[in-house]
Amino acid sequence: MRLSELRQKEVINIPDGKRLGCVCDLDMDICEGKICAIIVPGPSRFFSFFRAERGFVIPWCRIKRIGEDVILVEIDIECNDSR
Repeated sequence: MRLSELRQKEVINIPDGKRLGCVCDLDMDICEGKICAIIVPGPSRFFSFFRAERGFVIPWCRIKRIGEDVILVEIDIECNDSR
């Protein structure tokens, strides 16, 4: 699967059903050639370009299923390591 395909999928958190957004980037281990995490930007707001919004860094092990349209994850949003 290519990054361009992952970017078209919406990320949904299973515990609360919250839509987190779409994948914008990947955190990779270049030496091992593995994806460590997906990065989803924070919620967009009007005039958000004036202020950097926090995003979600979701470890690969927290991804439960990748479907045709969505990626299902299981994270605790309040404890998530945001960037």
